[in-house]
Amino acid sequence: FILYLPFMNHLRTGDIIALGFMTFALFIGAGNIIFPPIVAQQAGEHVWLAAFGFLITAVGLPVITIMALSRMQGSIEIISSPLGRFFSLLLTIVCYLSVGPLFATPRTATVSYEIGFAPYFGTSNSSLLIYSVIYFTLVTVISLYPNKLLDTVGHVLAPLKIAALAVLGIAAILIPTGYISPPIHKYVTSPVSEGFVNGYLTMDTLGALVFGIVIIQAIQSRGVTDSKLITKYAIIASLIAGVGLTLVYISLFKLGLGSHEVAANAANGAVILHAYVQHAFGDLGSLFLAGLIFLACMVTAIGLTCACAEYFTELTGLPYKLLVFILIGFSLLISNLGLTKLIAFSVPVLSAIYPPAIVVIMMSFFWKYWNKPSTVVSSVTAVAFLFGIIEALKAAGFSEQLPQFINNLPLNEQNLAWLLPSLVVLVIAIAVDRFSSNTASQN
Repeated sequence: FILYLPFMNHLRTGDIIALGFMTFALFIGAGNIIFPPIVAQQAGEHVWLAAFGFLITAVGLPVITIMALSRMQGSIEIISSPLGRFFSLLLTIVCYLSVGPLFATPRTATVSYEIGFAPYFGTSNSSLLIYSVIYFTLVTVISLYPNKLLDTVGHVLAPLKIAALAVLGIAAILIPTGYISPPIHKYVTSPVSEGFVNGYLTMDTLGALVFGIVIIQAIQSRGVTDSKLITKYAIIASLIAGVGLTLVYISLFKLGLGSHEVAANAANGAVILHAYVQHAFGDLGSLFLAGLIFLACMVTAIGLTCACAEYFTELTGLPYKLLVFILIGFSLLISNLGLTKLIAFSVPVLSAIYPPAIVVIMMSFFWKYWNKPSTVVSSVTAVAFLFGIIEALKAAGFSEQLPQFINNLPLNEQNLAWLLPSLVVLVIAIAVDRFSSNTASQN
């Protein structure tokens, strides 16, 4: 009997841990590191209420997304298949391009240079060009071999990144900066919802949609072929990443909490981080921060490049390595020739696709309970996308041209005006689905 059992490998404990580290490292980019300190400084005495809301959307949603994708081969196209072939393909392509070569990948080079290296080498175009060539060369070398990501990222780069973050986190606890300030802005009256929205705006859920295929490929690179095992290992990896993200965010909230003494009324989290590492580590602090941001951005860029190349290889049939060079070349050009305008353009695009992406992810867990999943998913996604377009227009500066009633919608100020209408349509769609099912069974 044993001779007829299908052969399937299992991951060793070390590989499972490395997979979790890799998943965690893929998420932590420069934005994730500089966001929490400014939230903490502004939330002040209400910081842990804000942190609670932040963790729901900055950790919970990405982890749920990886879990959802693990059941569907890591594919956005499969998870969005109830939308129909055309709209599923459109959503998939827009997601990959948005968090890949159009916006996120080139931005990792520019942000890591500005935060970590500009203080040493200046802000000239030639300095950024030299840096970005070196940066993307390293990204290319590692991205060309996706089957070795568990070794290069999981066993080497991710532990280095985690060690650096651990040093920063421990320092934040052991070397406090000063007094806790009173909350300002919306953190005075609604810290939880404001934290919720700030976590939502990190856009890590879109990143999770793209990273799903990288995680699945990493598991398969070890010879695991059984779909249940792949799902199991991906879920374990997502939980490890979730714990890691939570610990990092909590330590960064602690770092920013008393930062008024070293960076009063900071414009952003990067200012707070620079001031803190100088306070905690002296002149070595800036070098430490440069190394941390470099590692954080490079690992994210590697994950995005591998994911995009894997997907477009399946879509177009072009060789994987050729696509890596094309994607990296495009990212290199964008990082030097127009990133500011592209970032300004990226916010409306991401605002438009984020609500329908969340809807598609959450509803993928409930297909089996509906008679016609395509009808339910399509109707709710259409509503979410409509409100996503409205959010995009607001982000693009056209708020005054929108009808006045939109500004009066519940949760509009929190950029969540799409939530309640989507829930209402979901309830109606489920009721119609159940009614049509009962009618069909009676006939």
